[in-house]
This record gives sequence, structure tokens and C-alpha cells, in this order.
Amino acid sequence: MTRTIWDSSVGKKTVMAVSGLIMLLYLIAHMIGNLKIFFGPEELNHYAHWLRTVGEPFMHYEWTLWLIRVVLVVAVVAHATSAYQLSRRDIKARPTKYANKKAGKSFATRTMRWGGIILGLFIVWHILDLTTGTVHPGGYEHLHPYQNIIDTFSTWYGNVIYIVAVLALGFHVRHGLWSAAQTLGAGKATRDRALKIIANGLALVLTAGFVVVPVAVMTGVVS
Repeated sequence: MTRTIWDSSVGKKTVMAVSGLIMLLYLIAHMIGNLKIFFGPEELNHYAHWLRTVGEPFMHYEWTLWLIRVVLVVAVVAHATSAYQLSRRDIKARPTKYANKKAGKSFATRTMRWGGIILGLFIVWHILDLTTGTVHPGGYEHLHPYQNIIDTFSTWYGNVIYIVAVLALGFHVRHGLWSAAQTLGAGKATRDRALKIIANGLALVLTAGFVVVPVAVMTGVVS
């Protein structure tokens, strides 16, 4: 039964929608956490420590954080796999390209695939930079995200990589949220306008919420 659902296009689209919503909830929480940088190093560093103690004493140190990480990895893999397989299925169904692109096809729709690739590569770089410190430009300090963020956004390439990825994220959320609503049956003709407004608004808030951090470091607001 599960295999039959997965093999169908509807099943893959449902997996994409659910996994996308899981990642979206994480992004909202992550953005709010990032904004703590404006309250100073003590606030942000304390937040980083708190994330590792959530659920104690029932949960051991970092168990909740690792549980969240596992769920996110599963969501990312499921999302990317279903997207790739749907793309291959679409190509096989239409082996020759259309002579003219549909006029109504939005820029966000046309860039979904490349946006997904950009975000996938960014996730790897972001983890190596601010989680493991492997490619971090400064002296990486565990549980000191404030200084680590300052180090990253004090480099031109750190800002470029981050801002490009955030812009790709904005387009991805804008189109993906609306598509997920259609897949899960929430989209109806009477709701389309409201859904598009919500998708556009959330994409704008996430983009601004993430971009404001490197901009603040670049301009010296946060130092």
C-alpha cells in the first residue's frame, strides 16, 4: 500500500507538500532564533545552549536537538527525492521541449529546480560553516553563535552565498506553499487569492528576516 502511494505522482506530490511544510515550520523558528542576535551575544549564545537542553530531564542533553535534526534530514531527503523523480517523470512524458514557454508560467516556477539545487548546496555549506566550523572563516567557537555569525558575515563571500540562498528560498516558499495547498486539498477557487497573498507574505517575511542579519553585520549595526 505504502509503495503504491509512493509510486504514484499524487503520492510523491503529497510527500513533497508535507516535507516542505515541515521544513517551513523549522525555517520560521530558525529565523526567529537568528533575530536574537539584535539583543546581544548573551541572548543569542544562551539560546544556542537552551536548544540543547530542551526536554530535560526527560530528554538527555541534545537529544531533542538531534531528534529535530533527524526529522529535518528525512524531510529534506524525501522532498529532494520526490522532486527529482517527478521531474524525471515529467521529462519522460514530454521528451521534446515546448516551442514556446507558457506565458503564465511565473519566474518562481521556472526557477524551482535551480532554486532547490542552490538551497541543497547552501545547506551543506551552512552546516560546515556554522555547525561544524569546518569551513568557518574565523576561529570557530562552539556554543558562541554570535561571534561565529559575525565572522561569517565579515567576509564578502559569506554574505554573497547567504543572500543568494535566501533569495532562492523566498522564491521557493512563494511557489511551494501555494502548490502544497493545492496538493493537500486546501486550494479552491475561492481561496486562491488568499493563499497567494499568504504565500507571498510569508516568503517576503522569511527573506527579510534572514537577510537582515548579514546586512546588520555589514553595516556595523551588529558587531
